[in-house]
Amino acid sequence: MAALVCEALRASGRRTALYTSPHLVDIRERMLVDSRPIPATAFASWTEELAETIEQTGASFFEATTAIALADFAARGAEIAVVEVGLGGRLDSTNVLCPVVSCVTQVGREHTDYLGESLEAIAREKAGIAKSRVPFVVGEPDERLAHLLAEAAARTGAVVNRVAGARRYAGTLRLRGAHQRRNAAVAEAILQNLPEPFRPGREALERGFAKAYLPGRLDLRGKWLFDVAHNPQAIDALVAGLGELRPPRPLHALVGILRDKDWKTMLASLETAVDTLWVTHSPTAPTSRRWDLNGVLQELGIRIHAEPDFNRALEQAQVGARTVLVTGSFHTVGDAMARLPGFAPLG
Repeated sequence: MAALVCEALRASGRRTALYTSPHLVDIRERMLVDSRPIPATAFASWTEELAETIEQTGASFFEATTAIALADFAARGAEIAVVEVGLGGRLDSTNVLCPVVSCVTQVGREHTDYLGESLEAIAREKAGIAKSRVPFVVGEPDERLAHLLAEAAARTGAVVNRVAGARRYAGTLRLRGAHQRRNAAVAEAILQNLPEPFRPGREALERGFAKAYLPGRLDLRGKWLFDVAHNPQAIDALVAGLGELRPPRPLHALVGILRDKDWKTMLASLETAVDTLWVTHSPTAPTSRRWDLNGVLQELGIRIHAEPDFNRALEQAQVGARTVLVTGSFHTVGDAMARLPGFAPLG
């Protein structure tokens, strides 16, 4: 979504910044201006300059990186920034900004310990980014949740624009998967709600959408297929994408999922679409969030292979495969890309 909006703005001639999270391999992936990451020297300099304030305020990692990103965007002369919320919305550090347009794309049951157990509670937290007299785009396809988001935003005085649940973008996309057509329709609504000085014309929008690319999203490179799907909703989109893409078989999947995700549902869906499943631990995943592979084996038994050592799992998953799918989390995809020559997003 953010990448689509960013590329359309760039195609219209705007110097555009993009802030996303999490990263795959290098933290500098989060902070781009005209597709160029923050230089390593600049990242080190901003970290040093802001260190005292970060320590004094007790800022979280995400709060610190948000401050560094915004400082960098200003220093590099960005005209407009596309800023992705980290978690929720109402209390997210990005919510200090006063946007020219804001959007909630879809509500999923994630981070329930912070956002609430129900989809309704999560929707209310996400609607917290709405601002008075600022366009607020609702991309949620579920009618009930979309209505809740629209109502919550309207109470703040935001100008609500809902994208019809069945709406799809029909133009050329580099991004694969039917879900990306829905994302493009929502991105189109975001761009159409920008104030006139920033609103791109149709030709720029179409050029930008045709160029937009995100590493690790149905990202096929030779025999490797990377997808950062990390919840049941995203796994379902991945499985649908596999049906469209039809990668060469046998198709083996190397999967690493964080323990606080609904891994049973995710693996059950994925199992129907691949020939062999390998499960493993992602080296960069926090130890406290690593899933219990013994529990996974007990749940699924002989239908999967388990190898806790990531490097060995990466090797073993390739044996006999014409396509190797790496999925389950940003950690899993990033750790694989870091180990495969030439695959890391920043080279």
